[in-house]
Amino acid sequence: MNLYMQKNKTHPNSGDMTNGISSIKGIEDVVGWRRHLHKHPETAFEEFQTSEMVADLLKSFGLEVHRGLATTGVVGVLRNGEGPMIGLRADMDALHLEENNNFDHRSVHEGRMHACGHDGHTAMLLGAARDLSKELNFSGTIVFIFQPAEENEAGALSMIEGGLFEKFPVDAVYGLHNWPGMAAGSFGVCKGPIMAALDLFEIKIIGQGTHAAMPHLGTDVLLAAAELTSDFQSIVSRAIDPQQASVVSVTQMHGGNAWNVIPAEVILRGCTRHFTAQNQKIIRDLLSLKAEGMSKSHGVDHEMNYMERYPATVNTELETSIAVQAAIKALGLEKVDDNVVASLGSEDFGFMLKEKPGCYGWLGNGPLKGGCMLHSPTYDFNDEIIPAGIAYWKALAQTCLPLA
Repeated sequence: MNLYMQKNKTHPNSGDMTNGISSIKGIEDVVGWRRHLHKHPETAFEEFQTSEMVADLLKSFGLEVHRGLATTGVVGVLRNGEGPMIGLRADMDALHLEENNNFDHRSVHEGRMHACGHDGHTAMLLGAARDLSKELNFSGTIVFIFQPAEENEAGALSMIEGGLFEKFPVDAVYGLHNWPGMAAGSFGVCKGPIMAALDLFEIKIIGQGTHAAMPHLGTDVLLAAAELTSDFQSIVSRAIDPQQASVVSVTQMHGGNAWNVIPAEVILRGCTRHFTAQNQKIIRDLLSLKAEGMSKSHGVDHEMNYMERYPATVNTELETSIAVQAAIKALGLEKVDDNVVASLGSEDFGFMLKEKPGCYGWLGNGPLKGGCMLHSPTYDFNDEIIPAGIAYWKALAQTCLPLA
């Protein structure tokens, strides 16, 4: 039995494990890997046990293994004959979130869980690496990229800055993410932007604190913050083309710690989402302009910090067509949607697509059971879609690197 195998038990996101996936040769091993990862989640740049497991398995498949990119990143290389070099990427990190599930493979690490399915992404790519290393039904080189720190910490950028594409000069790179709400085992993609850019902002409002019973003796920074928060909502509704999706969200307001004191400072934090550099500039400029106007009208000072974090994830045309061909081959025409509506969520795979042509697609995880979406404390990757994910990766390798 594989070191990372666990007994497969039915859980809320899976069907009867005695029917379906467990009857497919070797899939039970991959399910075991996935559940082991789910049980032992590790967050950004701390994926030490995860990367050790990934490296050990890749070595057991006979791959050339490289470690240490972005601290915990792992790269496996599989060569077979002459041909192009492609990159296939999976993310490995978990989230800082307390799990609210009670199945056997629930997280044993307090305050950490795989609530985005990266455990499934890693397991599926490992399964594809194992099968491709046995079958060798391609001609060229496959670079299996196991990336740390996708959640908020830009592990993709860290790997690139660490020389990922200099050491492994792939001709194209591909990514895959499970997607709750899409039919289990279906595939969705679109040409151009599929995930939005993410920027963060922080605004400190500085005034004169005072007794709550004597507001005229100070400047009310909380009132200023509340009005500014409301004013921000007009940016997207009135300054952005209604046909171009964007979002400005204030997500934090910190100020005051007493019932009867108007504080001297308050901090607003939030994020913006957009698909184009033009809309990014409009949003950034208007955030600054409105903050300046708030300062003048309320007689307070402010400090603003705007941080560009993740670029939009933009699929290139040729590589998207190749991904669609592979998905049809693996899953069937009726399970492939090549014109999905882009998400305003963000993904650091966008950094890789700024460097190389490629495609990022979605693999349906099944219905939203009880409203359970990504980043939910009750989320669990659907093991029933593992065969579909492996089949897609294998078909993609064979489509990109056909035998002569």
